[in-house]
Amino acid sequence: MSDGGAARSSATELRVATTEEGALVVETREEGLRRARRLLRKYIPEGVNLSDELITERRAEAARESEPRR
Repeated sequence: MSDGGAARSSATELRVATTEEGALVVETREEGLRRARRLLRKYIPEGVNLSDELITERRAEAARESEPRR
């Protein structure tokens, strides 16, 4: 299996094995996190903070709910 140009880790470093599209993928935790982040960046642009957006939306909704009804 090609390492895709990634730096080699020590033999004692923990590896995680998963399956993806029928293939066995063995990688370090850090490699898995990098791969997951690359995948998410397809859908969530760099610099976007989803938790901040959710908090803003919830506060706006709470403000609308607390307005007097006419």
